[in-house]
Formats: sequence, structure tokens, C-alpha cells
Amino acid sequence: MILDDVHRGIVKHKRRKRIGRGPGSGHGKTSGRGHKGYYSRAGSSRRLSFEGGQMPLARRIAKRGFNNKKFAKAVAIVNVSVLNDAFENGDEVNPQVLADKGLLKGRFDLVKILGNGELTKKLQITVHRFSATAEEKVKAAGGSIERIGLGAA
Repeated sequence: MILDDVHRGIVKHKRRKRIGRGPGSGHGKTSGRGHKGYYSRAGSSRRLSFEGGQMPLARRIAKRGFNNKKFAKAVAIVNVSVLNDAFENGDEVNPQVLADKGLLKGRFDLVKILGNGELTKKLQITVHRFSATAEEKVKAAGGSIERIGLGAA
């Protein structure tokens, strides 16, 4: 391999192709559209799913079922082990505090505490949902839990 060849042909700011600017450009006369026909005209375009007249894939395959995932609430999860590492004894934990500490990322509708790991600190937790094991571990450590809203949504 020749080192000089590595960057050959890579142009940082490639100029746009100026079509229809005379025979010297190499893209004059018909401007790369060929002669006559539908695709030589202005306003011509193929439908995105067009397969040349063949029955499109979306119509060849059987349609079954329905998915409600689009309407589901986005649930952010946090384990008790993470809470144990991130908070001090007696701290209040709520979605705003969790987001400020960077424990919740992205868009979410609900926050759920899961029971993975150990919890040794007494925390006052206020979130939407708790797993049964998380609830047990928080209460066993002497902490308190409070649900935001119904918690069943």
C-alpha cells in the first residue's frame, strides 16, 4: 500500500454537479435524463414503494394483528442498588432529582423502582411505580415510599 493513495480522491467540499450547462460539462442537452418519455419531463417521479408494476411487497404479505405499543407509556426504570450508590442516608428521591443526577435519560412518562441489588440507606422515595421486591427493600432499610398519581396507568 502506498500512503499517498490513502487520501487520494477524498474531497472535503465537493462541488455540486451543474447539469444542463452545455456540452462541455458532460451533462448538457438532456441533463442525464435520456431522450423523451415520462422521466425526461419535469414533475416526473416514481412512488416510493413502486416495484415496476409487480405487486408491491406491502400488498403481497398477509396483514395480521394489531399493536398498541405506540400508545404505551414510556417507563424509566431505576434499581435500588443505583439509589444506594447515588444518594445519602435520609435523602428525598423523586423523578426530578433522579433526572438532575443523570440517572434517568431520554423521554419518559413514568418512573419505576426495581428491586435489583441491596439498599442500606433510609430514603424517602416518591415515584409512579414500585416492584414488590423494591417496596420490601425500601421499607426494610427504614425508608418510605409514596406513589405519584394512581401508579396503575
